[in-house]
Order: sequence, then C-alpha cells, then structure tokens
Amino acid sequence: MRHNKKFNHLGRTASHRSAMLANMAVSLIMHKRITTTVAKAKALKKYVEPLITRSKEDTTNNRRVVFSYLQDKFAIKELFSVVSEKVGDRPGGYTRIIKLGSRQGDAADICFIELVDFDEAMAKTPKAAKKTRRAGKKSAAAPAVEAAPAAEAVAEEAPAAEAEATAEAKAE
Repeated sequence: MRHNKKFNHLGRTASHRSAMLANMAVSLIMHKRITTTVAKAKALKKYVEPLITRSKEDTTNNRRVVFSYLQDKFAIKELFSVVSEKVGDRPGGYTRIIKLGSRQGDAADICFIELVDFDEAMAKTPKAAKKTRRAGKKSAAAPAVEAAPAAEAVAEEAPAAEAEATAEAKAE
C-alpha cells in the first residue's frame, strides 16, 4: 500500500531526484527563470520555497541548512543577498508557474518557473485611468482647435519665405 506517499518521484531514484532538484534550484536562483516540464516545476516549487523562506533570516544556521540542500556557495550568496531582499515582506508564494504548451519531441507539458518579484513584465505598475472613447474625442478636439491658428501662422510664413528665396535667386 502507498498511503500518504504523495510526492512525485519523477521516475528517478532518490539520489538522482535530489541532485536534479538541487541543480534546478540553483539554476532558478541564479537565473530567476527556467524552462522545464510541469511535473518537475511542481516538484521544484515544493523544494525551493522553504529554502527561500529560510533565506529571509540571515543566520549562520540558516546558511548551513540551505547549503546542505544546494551545495553551491554562489547560489547561497545570491539567495541570501539579492533574493531575500526582494521577498522580505512576502509571506509565501515566491515562485510562479506559467504553462507554455507541449514539447515537440515527446509532447511533454512545458512551463516557465520563475521567481515572482523578479519578473518586470508581470510587476504591478500603477495603470493609467481607462479612457472612454467620448473622453478621447473631447481631449483630442480641444488641442486641434488651439493648434489651428498656429498652423495658419506657419502656413502664412512659409509662402513669404519662398517668395524671398525666389527673389534672391532672380537677383543673382
């Protein structure tokens, strides 16, 4: 019986699975976004989010615990300095999975997994007020009326300048 054995073994032995997840976690921390299959991304999410939570408090013990999982001192440095600053006030949910479709060769479901606070395109920016068509016509009509006299003045100056240029050409 397999009661309470819920996590995905990903078709690998325990040592291969832990090495693969550690390598994927290092890549995610260093590059902030990686492309992988949906099954691996879900397993990686469960693996890396507790490590990011530990990185919010920079203590020697937390660094040693995270290092025991990742075995990469450059990733530890990046995690405890850059990543922990961005996620310091976030209570959880540090990663996002965005499905991309299926892979050509074996039809596996492919996705992005990324650190949420590092994606500029998805970042929450203050949006401009939504303009209706009616408001757009009023604002566009007002500058056109004001610009019309200026355009006429420019139009009157242009023929005068052309006349002066032709007069100079005839004098020569």
